[in-house]
Amino acid sequence: MALANFCLPALPAPPSWFPGHMKKFTRMLPTLLTRTDVVLELRDSRLPLTSINRTLEATPVHDFFQCRVTLIHDTPDFYSPGRVRIGALRKWRMERGWDPNDPTKRNVSVQPCEHIVVLNKRDLVPAWGMEPFQKAMEKKFPHQRLLFASWHRPRDIRTLNEILVNIARRHPHAMELNVLVIGMPNVGKSTLLNALRHQGIKGPTAKAFQTSANPGMTQALSTRLKVSMEPLIYAYDSPGVMLPYLGRGKEGAERGVKLALIAGIKEGLYDMEALAGYLLHRLTVLNPISPVYLHLLPKGAEATTDLEHFLTQLAQRMGMLKKRGEADLARAAVYFVRWWREEGGLLAAKDSFRHQKAAPRDSATAIAAPCPGTGKPEGEATVGETSGEAPGSLDIGTSTSTSNSTYAASTAASALAPSDAAGLVVPKVEGWGFDFQWDWQEADMKRRSSDPELFMQEKMEKCIDEYLEMIEREEKDDANVSPTQIKKRLVMEEKARRKARYVKS
Repeated sequence: MALANFCLPALPAPPSWFPGHMKKFTRMLPTLLTRTDVVLELRDSRLPLTSINRTLEATPVHDFFQCRVTLIHDTPDFYSPGRVRIGALRKWRMERGWDPNDPTKRNVSVQPCEHIVVLNKRDLVPAWGMEPFQKAMEKKFPHQRLLFASWHRPRDIRTLNEILVNIARRHPHAMELNVLVIGMPNVGKSTLLNALRHQGIKGPTAKAFQTSANPGMTQALSTRLKVSMEPLIYAYDSPGVMLPYLGRGKEGAERGVKLALIAGIKEGLYDMEALAGYLLHRLTVLNPISPVYLHLLPKGAEATTDLEHFLTQLAQRMGMLKKRGEADLARAAVYFVRWWREEGGLLAAKDSFRHQKAAPRDSATAIAAPCPGTGKPEGEATVGETSGEAPGSLDIGTSTSTSNSTYAASTAASALAPSDAAGLVVPKVEGWGFDFQWDWQEADMKRRSSDPELFMQEKMEKCIDEYLEMIEREEKDDANVSPTQIKKRLVMEEKARRKARYVKS
């Protein structure tokens, strides 16, 4: 029976990790951008939304000329209410001639000014979701050029190199093109620059930047690195910058756990068992019939969301035992998380229901299990398939007709939707990566079969809209501001009031 209980496990409050070198670079960024022609922003393909550092771009500006403007981090009253906050990247684009009201229109084009978003580590996400995601992002963020890449794929590095070379050739009057690489910690900035240098410079090239699997290896702006001889292109590597505060409530807790899972937060700030619990939940959501972790467990084991039961099986399978044969759950949790970072992510990306044999109809139908303490099925919790293939698991590498026919075959095979105890149809859940998850009903079957890519794109656009609404809500409610910052703001406001009374008297 396919697992149907997908309740999100309890998550710890997110820690604050914003060391001094990150704060220093954030303050340097507006000055650095004055001599930058191309911003290469790296994000993690597994977290295409969570790995956005929104403090660099800030919130959209609608009434730019009618509002008092505060450049982020330029003044101490960064979180003052009633002000329009413009990120350093947005200000840089406007200074280079881009229209503040239409991000796709450029009024003055004298100097190069390009913002390229590179979703690195593309080999760690399923290929079937890349094209729908790219179209969804282009619709929501038309001013950003989006590119999936992996340093393991020479074709991707060659494509990125050609993009930079073409930008330089469009501005022949410029003696050189300067590229600034930014992004969150451990998204692969230094590794990608080493690969770009190897691609752009003929002959053997030494490794220019040190790399590490742990975040925070680069703590200062690098010297200029030549990545192309003709035309002349230089690049700067920069420290990874984390959000100063990850947020409050469920959203902040989940954001922190996601970043910790990709090793974007300093090791030791999170308990490994908490990370293992969330990872178990997400892998089960992505593939509820045969999750990728099953081959780690003893033969005959089934999918589960019970962390203690899972870690016990894993510890017994791997021989991680304490005295008297007791399972070492802590070691098992560490092993599970590190396995996913080093190997499991690749297996999860390659794993697809489409390549599995269809399960028997009676064994593949799941009944929605109630979430603990509710007695009712959770809205996002329920998947049951009568086919071994995941709906929506089309392969972008194949032709459109082949992908659509495969997709249609899978949806036709899953015609029997799961029902709850009252006989009502329960929504099924699908996901791509760790940031995208959506429900669908049996009524959506026809649309999913006829045009799967468009269906996926629409669902991803809805997820992006929900993300933007969440960011706007957090901005409005100051949920992205730490309690310490709020106290500092109140102290500064009180000092300002006292100073005003003193001046009047």
